[in-house]
Amino acid sequence: INILKRELNNFLYSLTGFMVISVFLILNGLFLWVFPGPFNLLDSGYAGLDGLFFLAPWIFLFLIPALTMRFFSEELKTGTIELLLTKPISTLSLVLGKYFAGLILCLMAMTPTLIYLISIYVLGQPQGNIDWGATIGSYIGLIFLSAVYVSIGLFASSITESQIVAFILSLFFCFICFTGFEQIATLLSHTGMELYIEKLGISYHYNAISRGVIDTRDILYFISLICFFLSGSKLSIQSKKW
Repeated sequence: INILKRELNNFLYSLTGFMVISVFLILNGLFLWVFPGPFNLLDSGYAGLDGLFFLAPWIFLFLIPALTMRFFSEELKTGTIELLLTKPISTLSLVLGKYFAGLILCLMAMTPTLIYLISIYVLGQPQGNIDWGATIGSYIGLIFLSAVYVSIGLFASSITESQIVAFILSLFFCFICFTGFEQIATLLSHTGMELYIEKLGISYHYNAISRGVIDTRDILYFISLICFFLSGSKLSIQSKKW
């Protein structure tokens, strides 16, 4: 809890948290309401937030690595990680405290987008003509996706003291996990293995949940991926004790 509070205070009383939330909302707002194109809600003629749920994973792909790159890298560079490891706090608690701080900030960035939902609800003809199943499913998918991104960023930050390297590694891992397997599956489209490879990627499960069908297999996939990277972070930090 103390680690969680400390990290949240660091975010909220610095430019980092403000920038992440602001950039996320500004970029989505511009594409959804201002810039003409396929994502513009007023031009689409359809009462839905498909544009938001398509754009958000790509915006988070850059923002979350920028958010998480300092998690452990800064501690490693300044040497404060050694001080943290000598305190009566488990490595798992340290990892989870930082992880949930990053996840809460992502949820804070997503919360104002409910204004878009209210706007679409009011503008719909007839009013309230929204596919609630797909919309709620898409929000759930986006929460899980951001949770995976944060776990990946935390892991990348735990293996290097360079914030720039942590950012690049996190961006690379997030990209591979989100759409890399999908691209590989496309290249192997005639082998009969494409579906199995595609299922290894986040995009497949994110799109499945976004259709409004909450399948336990998709939920288990996200939880497994989160646990995998959090375990990697824990092992990485534990190795710093020696």
